[in-house]
Amino acid sequence: MNHIATAIILTLSAAVLFSGCTSGAIEQSSDQTASKKTTPGLSSNVDSGKSEDKTIFMIHGMFCGPWVWDNYKTFFEKKGYRCVTTTLRFHDMDPNDAPNPQLGTTSLLDYAADLEKEIAKLDGKPIIMGHSMGGILAQILGSRGLAKSLVLLTPASPSGINALKYSVIKSFWSNLATWGFWEKPMHLSFDDAVYAMLHLMPPEQQQEVYSQFGYESGCAGYEIGFWLLDSKDASRVNESDVTCPVLVISGKEDRLTPASVVKKVAEKYESVSTYIEFENHAHWVVGEPDWENIAEHIDSWLIKQS
Repeated sequence: MNHIATAIILTLSAAVLFSGCTSGAIEQSSDQTASKKTTPGLSSNVDSGKSEDKTIFMIHGMFCGPWVWDNYKTFFEKKGYRCVTTTLRFHDMDPNDAPNPQLGTTSLLDYAADLEKEIAKLDGKPIIMGHSMGGILAQILGSRGLAKSLVLLTPASPSGINALKYSVIKSFWSNLATWGFWEKPMHLSFDDAVYAMLHLMPPEQQQEVYSQFGYESGCAGYEIGFWLLDSKDASRVNESDVTCPVLVISGKEDRLTPASVVKKVAEKYESVSTYIEFENHAHWVVGEPDWENIAEHIDSWLIKQS
């Protein structure tokens, strides 16, 4: 509890000096547009001949890249879907390299603006699938009428839902205890990553996955966790604007986006949502043992929506 109290005091103090992230503009600057490393990119392995009605637009979460979708992309392509994997701004980099300093102040709204441009290049509305932070981005895009349906895998929650459970604060404690985290690139230690996301992965795979982790925006993390103090309310989603079918998936053992919080996400869209909680699963539902069972449930749900 001392950690929780300290984190709250730290953040409230920050709010006095800083009312939300000092993100630049939502639009990319000309130098960002010109650089491959600062713009989202479509997966290079896309079959453009497949029907747009079966396009899945996949959005990765914090610290990650399109590689998190390797299992799901292979699975759903075998089912006849066209899978488009995206790379969030400033995430196309070697994990061992220092992050672009602009990453620290990149907002959820910046990510969403980039993704909206990518979706506009498609011939029709895709199924938008998001994992973790990609889940809140999917919700934002869904509220803009850009999705045929939404599939939210252990998603981050929008404003109005308190996500700061003890396990969440413990997961990010090393970052929360760093003054100015809200405008700096964030990184997780191996132990923090295992505690937060990878604890149900086989030990030999934990290091393999972690070795691909990069940095994340402190601003985006602030907007998700401390939405009450965010003057931009960047993580706000008007549930009445989400009219497409929504599948919400949680893992009972999830420490980063606890099932109790994810269930509230489903309840927010209760008129259009289906909620499934998987036992023996945590946050890394894209790669934990028996991830295929979750993918099969998603496929079955998508068939019912078609």
